[in-house]
Amino acid sequence: MTYDLIVVGGGPAGLAAALAANEKGLTNILIIERDRELGGILNQCIHNGFGLHYFKEELTGPEYAGRFIKMLEGTGIQVMCDTMVLEVTQEKQVHCINPERGYQILDAKSIVLAMGCRERTRGAISIPGTRPAGVLTAGAAQRYVNIEGHMVGKRVVILGSGDIGLIMARRMTLEGAEVLACVEVMPYSGGLQRNIVQCLNDFDIPLYLSHTIIDIRGKNRVEGVTIAKVGADRKPIKGTEIDFDCDTVLLSVGLIPENELTRNAGIELDMKTNGVAVWENMETSVPGVFASGNVVHVHDLVDYVTGESQKAGRAAAEFVKQGMRSRENAITVKEGKDVGFIVPLKIHREAMDAEIFFRVRRIFDESAITIKDGDKVLAHLKRAHMAPGEMERVKLSRSLLDAIEGDEITVFAEEAEKE
Repeated sequence: MTYDLIVVGGGPAGLAAALAANEKGLTNILIIERDRELGGILNQCIHNGFGLHYFKEELTGPEYAGRFIKMLEGTGIQVMCDTMVLEVTQEKQVHCINPERGYQILDAKSIVLAMGCRERTRGAISIPGTRPAGVLTAGAAQRYVNIEGHMVGKRVVILGSGDIGLIMARRMTLEGAEVLACVEVMPYSGGLQRNIVQCLNDFDIPLYLSHTIIDIRGKNRVEGVTIAKVGADRKPIKGTEIDFDCDTVLLSVGLIPENELTRNAGIELDMKTNGVAVWENMETSVPGVFASGNVVHVHDLVDYVTGESQKAGRAAAEFVKQGMRSRENAITVKEGKDVGFIVPLKIHREAMDAEIFFRVRRIFDESAITIKDGDKVLAHLKRAHMAPGEMERVKLSRSLLDAIEGDEITVFAEEAEKE
């Protein structure tokens, strides 16, 4: 049997893609999820703040996932949980294994990759010191506390100010631990401003910007850490050391798109995001294979993951019914000054519209986003504030796409002109 669509991953991205494809007329759809239940990372995110954009109300992670799982009822979409995908091929075959059915090779007319992302570990950032118990990624600690019911420590130092680290600072405090500090190597936080306020400021947890951990002490269990201020070269400055007596270190030092399957399939990756390189309809370099969510780039909000994944699902349905779009005469999208990365990298010339996602490299106050076709300004959009921790989105209308005369456009982040 050949499926119309196989979705790899049953988190928010995979659920939204499958449902959108079904709404566009695909009936033979399979979602493959390696966990024992659908929902992905949302199952351990018991805090609220989800759904404000999509559902116009505030939900917890499990509530948000539950709404999409409920939508599967009556659709005929098949689900295969507790199943590990081992390989995806350019011929749109999916190799997978599970305890009941063993090793299977499944054929599909289209595929959506929705594997999400993973955390950077201590080994990836090479923190000096001993190797005791008590050093965990923030996501692992979140699972232990919220799902397994295990308290991971009593006196905690958090390295990195990504959103998961900020949220775990609050969670650990509410569970009775003392969070001594949140330490960030950059001169700005990597998380959303609302999380800095709600998770650190509201609990009087100090945030040390331009600092890092230079030593972890302890034999069997963490006994203490030393932090120090860093210069512009991110090297520790002697004489700025601060010691903390603690039993736990949580690492919130970045997320990496989960792309081993993608890489092994020979699908093109974007070296700036470490995610899949996609077109505006979320198609990859292999026709009929699409990608969405954190496997493409790490998102701030699950609401944006949902919107992007619905786009991928609809495009997969279009591919199955009508075949691939022409890739000739495409528009390439490039990063200008102070723009860290761009998604998508290419736009079909005949696209009805396109949405661009990017992050800036530094903090801006009064600022603007400028989109240029060579020297011609296509759009100049004012912003009150931009920061690396918050995703920027720009929608390109059909009329704007019609105005592009060259074969590439460039996106710039700029200080606002003073009047």
